[in-house]
Amino acid sequence: MQADPPIRVTGLNHWFGSGEARKQAIFDVSLEVDRGSLTILMGPSGSGKTTVLTLMGRLRDVQDGSVCLLGEELNGAGATAQVALRRRLGFIFQAHNLHDSLTARQNVLMGLEVHGRGDKDGYQRAADHVLGLVGLGERLDYLPGNLSGGQKQRVAVARALVGNPEIVFADEPTAALDKASGRTVVEMLKALGRERGTTTVMVTHDSRILDLADAIITLEEGQITRREESS
Repeated sequence: MQADPPIRVTGLNHWFGSGEARKQAIFDVSLEVDRGSLTILMGPSGSGKTTVLTLMGRLRDVQDGSVCLLGEELNGAGATAQVALRRRLGFIFQAHNLHDSLTARQNVLMGLEVHGRGDKDGYQRAADHVLGLVGLGERLDYLPGNLSGGQKQRVAVARALVGNPEIVFADEPTAALDKASGRTVVEMLKALGRERGTTTVMVTHDSRILDLADAIITLEEGQITRREESS
């Protein structure tokens, strides 16, 4: 018997605003994402791809339809269940959202805070290791003000990955990176899928990394218009 997919969306609808200003943004979206896969959401600006991503990542409340994440239904989920689920997810955003007063290492360590108390030395080793993976092993103690835009984004990637999340949600993670750095980050996510079964869903306009995707889902005007699987 095949295991349930880590992400299953069924009949998803979403509105913004209220009263006469209420406007539907997502229309009957249904999709499944395979475990360990790299799935890319594409579409023009305003197509709804980031809204779908944030609904799947429980950054917005599900209004209508079903989002089942790692076996947990998000529509109507209680606070306790949502907190427990958050510990199993990683997030990468176009805006790196680093704390300016904390070093690269300290920013990454914040990615482990959701897991509660633990071996602080082990946490630091994990932070240093993942920063090394993204090419920042010699900048562990640098403040964000002393890092380039691309380096800041790589710190944000390291922060998302340090807790070994089961699912990574990424919104334009390569936008601030040059071609080589952007590809390195996506290749790392791809490798995590192969080696650990980490599932990644990514919104991007970056055509340079599309060949790495296992599936590409295109949205237009809040609806899925195309799904392509890698051969």
